[in-house]
Amino acid sequence: MKKTFLLICIMILICASGASAQEAAADGNQGTSLGDSLRYIAAALAVGISCIAGGIAVGRIGAAAMGAMSENPDLFGKALPYAGLAEGICLWGFLVALLILFL
Repeated sequence: MKKTFLLICIMILICASGASAQEAAADGNQGTSLGDSLRYIAAALAVGISCIAGGIAVGRIGAAAMGAMSENPDLFGKALPYAGLAEGICLWGFLVALLILFL
């Protein structure tokens, strides 16, 4: 598992540095650096991982809420806020990505 993760990280760095060099050569300026490429990758990972985690959480909470509501329909109002809290994970990932990109 660690070797696979390390290999993926190395491949991302190689692709990011190659893409920034190609963009700089095409534009004729040296404005794009490895740091900019890594910033974009970090923002994409923040959004992607948080949305995947939020989807998993909403799926599990939704399944548990449906099971509970099949036994007692009055639990709908109590289960709904938990699904909203799980969706908030995606929003936090988006906010972190914005902070990475603009600060």
